[in-house]
Amino acid sequence: MNNTPKKTLLLDEMRAKLRREGYAYSTENSYCDWVRRFVKFHAFESREAMLVDSSQKVESFLTDLAVVQNVAPSTQNQALNALVYCYNRVLNAPFSDVKASRSRKEPRIPVVLTKEEVGQVLSLMDGAPGLIVKLLYASGLRITEAVRLRVQDIDFGFKQITVRDGKGKKDRVTPLANNLMPLLEAQLQKVQTLHQQDLEQGFGSVYLPYALAKKYPNAEFELAWQYVFPSSNLAEDPRSGITRRHHVDQSLVNKAIKRSVKQCGILKKVSAHTFRHSFATHLLQTGTDIRTIQSLLGHANLQTTMIYTHVLKQGGQGVASPFDAL
Repeated sequence: MNNTPKKTLLLDEMRAKLRREGYAYSTENSYCDWVRRFVKFHAFESREAMLVDSSQKVESFLTDLAVVQNVAPSTQNQALNALVYCYNRVLNAPFSDVKASRSRKEPRIPVVLTKEEVGQVLSLMDGAPGLIVKLLYASGLRITEAVRLRVQDIDFGFKQITVRDGKGKKDRVTPLANNLMPLLEAQLQKVQTLHQQDLEQGFGSVYLPYALAKKYPNAEFELAWQYVFPSSNLAEDPRSGITRRHHVDQSLVNKAIKRSVKQCGILKKVSAHTFRHSFATHLLQTGTDIRTIQSLLGHANLQTTMIYTHVLKQGGQGVASPFDAL
């Protein structure tokens, strides 16, 4: 009988480590996919092969992404982050700085809707997708932050929403609009009813990050931890195999936005993020301080927030066209 322990596959080990460290499931899948593509690109047959001239191998892979595949700068950066994690945390062999050809990141002015256009689109949206989009505009949330909201994150007393573990794993607080409070209260009543039904049928648990699940072993069954926008169906959690009710899928919201924008006849390229851009721009229009907006959006760098000042400049850098003087 062979008692030699079986070697853990690289991607299995990486996935397990990402999960233990509380990374989002989407990040887990994305990072593993980039490492899979990197291994295939170089036709590695062992971990040892990955350690030989690692910097040059990573550099050539990233250069191919930029020059041959012409990926977006954010995509190339995501690939680099995945490889950095793999070499640092799984292979325990950090590589030195790479000097790959970079995808060019041209400065882009975000698409923003006028207040009238926002009103038109929102008037055609209802149900959970409609309420989610209202939150994107009313509180400046990212769509991932909105669908992941938990019941306890809504504070009606202080009229605020707490965004937990946002981009960069940071928490922040953003305002809760008075006009949304009745709609959210009604939504939470639905959540409570649905959760009670799940409990009666032997379900009712919700996903919690590993550290929280360990710290609060019974929290997964509590109403406070349930999603504000739960899925209509129970499903098996791919991480644990437990049948749970996850949050609503972002694709449902995106499809609802697309339908409503088309009905309105708006020709701008509108996405869920457009409502967050519009939130920031309209706050600027009403005189809100740029650093306050930076805090509400959760931007680490003020320069990221400054892009909205360019949206408000009429014409080219605020210059009136000579045609208007004819």
